[in-house]
Amino acid sequence: MAANRPKYLNLFKIHLPVTGMVSLAHRASGVALFLSIPFCVWLLEQSLASEQSYAEALALLQQPVVKLLTFVVLWALAHHFFAGIRFLLIDVDIGVEKSASRTGAWLVIVAELLAVAALLGAML
Repeated sequence: MAANRPKYLNLFKIHLPVTGMVSLAHRASGVALFLSIPFCVWLLEQSLASEQSYAEALALLQQPVVKLLTFVVLWALAHHFFAGIRFLLIDVDIGVEKSASRTGAWLVIVAELLAVAALLGAML
């Protein structure tokens, strides 16, 4: 073992390549999606209970904070979806080379931004 190895990793000082950023964001979006499941299930339950609870759930979704959280969750879903496809392709040895991997990571970012732009247009 080399004596000059770092004793800790400061993620704010490490300059990740685009492939590393996409990978890290894939994990973070997965956590965000997992944490949003209870609220989404509760909201679905409320919307299906009665007409009055459906109207209440719809009114809740019109609140600015809830709209922002919904937008963040949908952004996480878009990123997780496209990055997941990229990782599935890597698992079958497509896009493994360095240049292809970098191109795939940029394609994930572009596809995610296009999907988010479409979602934002639909939300407004």
